[in-house]
Amino acid sequence: MIIKEAKFVISNTKVSLCPTPDKPEYAFIGRSNVGKSSLINMLMEQKGLAKTSSSPGKTQLINHFIVNDEWFLVDLPGYGYAKVSKGSRDEWRKMINYYFLKRENLTCVFVLIDSRHKPLKQDLDFIDYIGKLGIPFAIIFTKTDKQSATKTDANIAAYRRSLRETWDELPPIFQSSSTSREGRDEILAYIEEINTSMKA
Repeated sequence: MIIKEAKFVISNTKVSLCPTPDKPEYAFIGRSNVGKSSLINMLMEQKGLAKTSSSPGKTQLINHFIVNDEWFLVDLPGYGYAKVSKGSRDEWRKMINYYFLKRENLTCVFVLIDSRHKPLKQDLDFIDYIGKLGIPFAIIFTKTDKQSATKTDANIAAYRRSLRETWDELPPIFQSSSTSREGRDEILAYIEEINTSMKA
């Protein structure tokens, strides 16, 4: 897929204010500081499209971008940031849950996981949560350039083992690096494949 244009549309906390659901929509979510904004910028080849920050928990809103005037990319607030108050976490849960249940054009959720970590309960719990909602999803392991390929492979294998305990079939799994651009072609090809199949 060639990215001809990617532009910001709207940020909000209400599904009712999201753009008209007339195009396929792909949402990106992960634990705070997983490298989500950097990944989105790398995919879209725009350095400042999604706002990056050294402080975890930067994204607090549902951020919509329109890509090639054909599909929506959505940057969702990260989960698992300890310094956020319980009230804020509850509000996050309500907002995300409502978005997942009510956004009728939601086509796929990309769950981002830091490849440097062994399986974390927060990530596994979140995957089970969206699985129970029946939402199609894929997993992207980020920051692969930060360690050896051997370590990355070992951690991904450990996640596969953990997921097989509760899943009969594993979702598509990608590896990525916003620095080396690893995974860009594969992720965009996956999106294009889905978009094409929806037009058929």
